[in-house]
Amino acid sequence: MVPVRSPRANAEQEHDGHPSHPPLCATMRISITCTAIPRIVASRLTPPPAPRWPTFSYPTSFPHSALRTMSSATTAVPSQPTKSFSRSPIPKNMLGEEGYIRTAAALIIGDEILNGKTHDRNSHVFAQYCFEHGVDLKRIEVVADDEDEIIEASRRLIEKYDFIVTSGGIGPTHDDITYQSLAKSFNQPLQYHDETVRRLTEMTKDRPWVKQQNEEQRTATKRMALLPTGDLVEPLFVGEDTWVPVVRIKGKICVLPGIPGLFKKLLHLLTPYLPLPPKSQRPLRIQVFTERPESLIAPYLTSLQLRLKPHGIQIGSYPILGQGVFVSLIGRDLPTVSSIDNCNTITTSMEKAAQKTRLWLAEVAQEVEMEVGGKVVSEEEVALKRGRSLSNLNQNSTMATTTTATVTGGEEGASAGAAKAKI
Repeated sequence: MVPVRSPRANAEQEHDGHPSHPPLCATMRISITCTAIPRIVASRLTPPPAPRWPTFSYPTSFPHSALRTMSSATTAVPSQPTKSFSRSPIPKNMLGEEGYIRTAAALIIGDEILNGKTHDRNSHVFAQYCFEHGVDLKRIEVVADDEDEIIEASRRLIEKYDFIVTSGGIGPTHDDITYQSLAKSFNQPLQYHDETVRRLTEMTKDRPWVKQQNEEQRTATKRMALLPTGDLVEPLFVGEDTWVPVVRIKGKICVLPGIPGLFKKLLHLLTPYLPLPPKSQRPLRIQVFTERPESLIAPYLTSLQLRLKPHGIQIGSYPILGQGVFVSLIGRDLPTVSSIDNCNTITTSMEKAAQKTRLWLAEVAQEVEMEVGGKVVSEEEVALKRGRSLSNLNQNSTMATTTTATVTGGEEGASAGAAKAKI
């Protein structure tokens, strides 16, 4: 029986290994002839002629009757009438004629602050207000919409500080419990305040949604006028264009709404009703910016604070990432030595000597400029540099997140490849 050999085997057997004699399989060629595919040429379609529209000429001017017709056809949105209420009279200073507020605290109330849903801006507004008026803000506290938490915090703060504001929890919903919690905290009855109800009704009577309310919704709206009442409570109407009162308890706690715009408005309108420090007691702030690292200027700032603490000047250091350091000087601008020598109200030499030991805040700033190699900057320059730093920080954070995602993806890909190789 003759074995059957493949053409490739026969070719390899015939190849003698000489480079000029390639194997037979290398010389074989297969050619395929393809028939041409006929192309279909679409016939050119002639577009239909454009329709002839009737010509129209716009008039150069409209008759006045047409304008009146067009104006009457447009439905105008009714404007809300402006309301004007009387303000509460300014009561006597409970701290005495010469007494004034020295310390303050803020009690921010709301679950939405603690769970991160809402960014608290009211405490920042209150901090600026206190600084501008010479009040020493000692504490900012955030509590949940919890009656026990509000009661405990309000009782503790009122014993330690002269002026406390609360923010939030005075709306119409079930979790607005600030009024009832404070009433229980200081053993005051909770009742509808007639003047608040009257102003609320007057302010909202022309709004379309009021007429569509059912009885349950009207009760919820009226709930915002359910206030603590009693000998320890005084509702202050500080604005002529708002119905919301500032409820003051024991002359110290002032209840404000949580809406940032309304909080700020009522806080500033409350100013005439507060025994604030005199202008001579209001602090000044000067900031010096240097590009030197904070660690290099730290020893000097430490010694400077020890030297200036008896004069009531506070030194602070606040670095800006990748830019430099702000050195903050806070104190009260005091009279110069020459003005003290010429002052007739200071009678004894001991008083003059004590006054001479006080320093101008501006003179301290000049010394700091020389020692740290910096310069005094304005509040606008501070805000600009901080804004740039925040922008750079956000960009770096975005890049870091992207890089982390890329590295993580690479590691996952490598792990997947190793798993496949192992399988």
